[in-house]
Amino acid sequence: MEKSVCVRLRDTGQTFPYYPGELAVKDGDYVIVEHDRGHDYGQVVSLKQIPPPCEKQPIKKILRLAKQEDLKQIEENRAKSKEAFNTCSKKITEHKLEMKLVQAEYSFDRSKIVFYFTSNGRVDFRELVKDLAKIFKARIELRQIGVRDETRFFGGFGPCGRELCCATFLRDFEPVTIKMAKEEGLPLNTPKISGICGRLMCCLNYEYDTYKVLAKGLPREGERIAVGNVKGKVLSVNVFKRSVMVEQEDGTLQEVKYK
Repeated sequence: MEKSVCVRLRDTGQTFPYYPGELAVKDGDYVIVEHDRGHDYGQVVSLKQIPPPCEKQPIKKILRLAKQEDLKQIEENRAKSKEAFNTCSKKITEHKLEMKLVQAEYSFDRSKIVFYFTSNGRVDFRELVKDLAKIFKARIELRQIGVRDETRFFGGFGPCGRELCCATFLRDFEPVTIKMAKEEGLPLNTPKISGICGRLMCCLNYEYDTYKVLAKGLPREGERIAVGNVKGKVLSVNVFKRSVMVEQEDGTLQEVKYK
């Protein structure tokens, strides 16, 4: 089975699997790919194989590593995107639409422009699309996003000191619940377990399965246990060491390890 790699489209687009074929691609390489009825550019963000976004949607190929002239066009597209952003912002004001424009991106061949925006509700932007299509003579796509997507666009660093997961390798935003933080033994203090977007940190989700595996068979804090000659109350649980600290009936502390 041919292996795929993870490519983030354009600078802030979605992440998809692509077949590199015989190309020797590396993390961080810019590549030209087949996408959405045309050619587009992207950056390799992971060499790990990921499943396609839809079983019926075939995985497309990386056409080539970006050449010098390709990189030049990408830079030109970024400059044009800023102009498109300013134009769209003015048109939003003219149409008196309740929406905040976040980002604009040209496809590699400039056949399409994607405008990303946030809004508190639904927005009827049909007339806006017509105006933009007349101005730019290209396909126009307006895509409403959430606060996590907005944070991914601008990037930054998390409390762990690493670059934000959403700005690097995360493909989709899965639901994150307070239960996950509780199961991982984290303080249930929302500011301490939230990312810079203000939502619960994404890492709670993809770490959760590992915690569940490591915690299997371990008692919970506060539970009374009897293991061999040790009887008492569980004061703390270390899932990574698979051990618990027990306060025995005489007040002494003892660490109990589990296989």
